[in-house]
Amino acid sequence: MTDAINIPSPPQFTPAPSLRWGVLAPGWIAGKFVEALHRHSTQRVVAVGSRSEERAVQFAAEAGVERAYGSHVELLDDPAVDVVYIAAPNALHAELAILAIEAGKHVLIEKPFATSADEGRKIAAASKAVGVFAMEAMWTRYLPQSYVLQQLLDTGVVGDISLVTADFGFHASRELHGRLFDSRQAGGALLDAGVYPLSFASFVLGPAAKVTAVGSVADTGVETAATLVLEHGGARSVVMTSIEAHLPVRATVMGTDGYIEILPPFIGASGIRIVRNGKKLWTFDNTEWIDRALPDFYDGLHYQADALARFVLEGRNESPLHTLQETISTLETIDAAKAQMGTFVAD
Repeated sequence: MTDAINIPSPPQFTPAPSLRWGVLAPGWIAGKFVEALHRHSTQRVVAVGSRSEERAVQFAAEAGVERAYGSHVELLDDPAVDVVYIAAPNALHAELAILAIEAGKHVLIEKPFATSADEGRKIAAASKAVGVFAMEAMWTRYLPQSYVLQQLLDTGVVGDISLVTADFGFHASRELHGRLFDSRQAGGALLDAGVYPLSFASFVLGPAAKVTAVGSVADTGVETAATLVLEHGGARSVVMTSIEAHLPVRATVMGTDGYIEILPPFIGASGIRIVRNGKKLWTFDNTEWIDRALPDFYDGLHYQADALARFVLEGRNESPLHTLQETISTLETIDAAKAQMGTFVAD
């Protein structure tokens, strides 16, 4: 048998400084975000803003938020708000992010960061010009398993990495999920679901140098399924996404000495399995680490908020773990895939 596999423990962070958060566009994911922050961190959501005052008031009452505003501008004018979480539909991310930045607020922008690389560059340029922090809410990058995976990759536990696979997809109906089928609202599988496995591939292998994409396109002009083969220097990744079918939501890193699997659903707190070649042909050693720290799947949303607070305290303008350049490079990959499939809509 091979030597014992030791899976490192996640880091123990010092408590994050408390920031006062505002939420723009209260919806389902915004509710989960606020619950996670209030249950598991010292971050506090103090205001919510919506184009509908009634909706803002209802969300504030249900989520335990102090102030509700009937417009986005009113929230951005609130001097008690340090950072804004933008949970609006995809097509509004860039517009609202730049408004918040110009109001002097730090921003956490729900994925996708923007609908195109050009929009992403505009957000990054605005945050740099004003001197505030900006980050995509790619929560998977701040989960304990991501820190564990990084340590495993650093030790070369499965040898030289040559292939990464990752997928995320689900069945969406037009009746219940009309936005996903609307090109004017930046719908489609790639921006809503594909951004997760693409971010994972970028995390492990770096930006894609070449993109090859195939898939299905709806009569509304959005991609409903896509398979991407990406070249990353001497390695390759295969990414699948869909709004036609439920996919396993699994990610795997394959090397010369075995593979590392991020257990499904890899986009949230799950676990890691290492399978390594044994000393005899077709024998394998495997070790698992399961994350059981939190009771609810979406409780892990608080990790990214605490990370943002630490980065702000350190005087940073972007995440050192998931930089704006990397975020934009993922959008460039999506742009390239959309162009090949005929679903790209230029700014």
